[in-house]
Parts: sequence; C-alpha cells; structure tokens
Amino acid sequence: MTKKKTKIKLGMVGGGTGAFIGEVHRMAARLDDRYELVAGAFSSDPQRCKESGEQLGIDPARCYDDFATMAKKESKKKDGIEVVAIVTPNHLHYAPAKAFLEAGIHVICDKPLTSNLEDAKELQSLVTTSGQLFAVTYNYSGYPMVRQARDMIAKGELGGIRVVQVEYPQDWLSTNLEDSGQKQASWRTDPDQAGAGGSLGDIGTHAFHLTEFVTGLKVKSVLADLNAFVAGRKLDDNAQVLMHFNNGARGALWASQVAVGHENGLRLRVYGEKAGLEWFQEQPNQLRFSPLGETSRTLTRGSASATESASLATRIPGGHPEGFLEAFANLYNDFADQIEAAREGNSKNSLVPDVEAGVLGVQFVETAVASANNGGVWRSLE
Repeated sequence: MTKKKTKIKLGMVGGGTGAFIGEVHRMAARLDDRYELVAGAFSSDPQRCKESGEQLGIDPARCYDDFATMAKKESKKKDGIEVVAIVTPNHLHYAPAKAFLEAGIHVICDKPLTSNLEDAKELQSLVTTSGQLFAVTYNYSGYPMVRQARDMIAKGELGGIRVVQVEYPQDWLSTNLEDSGQKQASWRTDPDQAGAGGSLGDIGTHAFHLTEFVTGLKVKSVLADLNAFVAGRKLDDNAQVLMHFNNGARGALWASQVAVGHENGLRLRVYGEKAGLEWFQEQPNQLRFSPLGETSRTLTRGSASATESASLATRIPGGHPEGFLEAFANLYNDFADQIEAAREGNSKNSLVPDVEAGVLGVQFVETAVASANNGGVWRSLE
C-alpha cells in the first residue's frame, strides 16, 4: 500500500484578496492538490490582512501583521509552514525572502528576484549557506511546448543555434495610467518600487529568461535602447536590446508596454543551422517547427511527438487547451517534488527557475540600463 503524502504547508506574503498575482499563485498551488495554504501576512494593512485571511479560510491566529513575525512564529510551530510564496512588489522581495531563508523555510518568489543586483546576490549566497530551496516564478518555462522546444534544441534538432528573436509586447501602459491611482501601474512605473527597469524589469526579464531556458545558451553581452514614451514616466515603457550569446549566436529582445493592439504577445523564435522553432504565448499549445528545405509543421501539445518533459507537464489530452494557470502550476508541482525529496534528505533535478536564474534576470536589467544610459554601448553580463 502506497503511503499517503503529507500536503506541503504553504504560507504567503502579500497577495491579499483582489491582488491578481496572489490569486494566480494560490490557484497554481491548488491545481495538483499538493499544498495547503495555512498562514499569511497578506497585507501591510492589518485589517486587510485579517479580511483576506477570513476569505481564504485561514486560522486568524496565523494571519500575521508582518512577515518577520510570521517567519519567526511559523518556524517554531510543529505544524509550521515548509515554504512561503512571496507575491509583493519587487522592492519587497528581498527582506521577506531573507527572513524566511534564515528561519529554515523554503521560498517561492515572484519575479524579478529583487529590485537590485546587490540584494539578489546576497539572497543567492544565503540560499547556499541555508540549504533551503528557492524558486523564482518565471512561469512561461512551465508551458509544455516551451519545454518541448528546449528538449528539441538540446537533442540537436536545430543544429548549432545562430539567431534568437524574442518579443513581449503589451499595450496596457500606453497612457499615463499610473496618475489615475491604478495600483499595478503605480508601483511598476516607480523606480523606488520596481527597480531600474520598467517594461524591461516587468516583462523583459521573462523574455530574457525564456531565451536562455529554451536554447541552453548564455547571454554574454547586451546593447540596449530604452525609452519612456509616455510623458513624465520615470522608467522605460519600451526596451530594445541586442544580445550576443556564448556560442556566437546573435539575438534581439523587444519588451514594450506601449505597443497598441497587443495584449500579452510573448513570442520566441530560434533559428539554427538545420531548422527553426517558433512559440507564441497566446497560442501556447502549438510549436512551429521548420526544418531546412522542408515544409513547416505545427507540433501540438499532447500529440505523439511530445518529448518527455512536455508530456510530464501535460495534464489533459491534446485538443483541450492548457494555458497560463497550468503552466504556473507546473512550477509549483515541480517544486513540490523538490520539497518532498528534501524531506528525505535527497535532492531532485528540476526545471524550476532557481535563485541563480533570478540573479541573472536582475543582472540583465541592470546591465541593459547601464548600456542605455551610456549611449547604447555593449556591456558584458559575464
């Protein structure tokens, strides 16, 4: 008889009711029924935290006014949380992540890892010394067809990679939305809360991570042109970045939140000596594969051509679309495997972006900003 696994006790910092990304994390954690949300510091406003806890069915004694108290008390409970999800604005990632790592609690952190590179590197060091697990939710790496593309490139089906094109256009900040008091716009356009990058840090880091995750290559250097087209905006709302990869490949990244007509148009194209691949987030169950000299073909999620990692990330048969929430849940599911292995004193390989991926994302932002501020010159990430 198979022994029933104990659900992983989860806490959350930020993400009070009504917060978009907090609810996404909660849905992702629930999807495979491997976590149980039991505690939270859902808001810096004690009343809102209490109300959020009530709506989520959390014991009032485990709704905390601040993350420091939560880390201290939960670490001492016999049934305390094993992992915490941090779903606050960028500048509020570092302090809670540090507190929970020091308390011996695993961390799932929304991207980017921190608002500056110094804090990101300190967390990386702390992960090493603490021995705790750390995940950064670059959630697009959870899509089955993204993982299929990664597998195909690793197997050499494209040959040597020559060109990588990635774009992430949106239009929601095409006007001065932040002046209306819209919360999401307000903090994302504020350098004190978002960090050095606007669209670059918010969605450009997703695009950057996707290029390295899928191709297996590393970006060596960047040349960036950043612009704030909306009058009075302090951070970029449009970013265009040239990239040199460690194998000699060339790439270009475009991240924009003023691209009128685009909703969430993340698209990746990779071209090798033998074939090309294209994946589009708004049609995530398809991967376009174009071998040299042959007719292009569309590979679909759940088909007979699925690779192992794509199959493992697939829940339902092909023809039944899977999307954003399922991809996000794949990261939670994979991280649950790591946590359960750690319970037994073991480790488990995983495709979940780790603290190193988080550091690289912050380094990319700061290096691109430095490039743009110096007139668009090449800057090394190495």
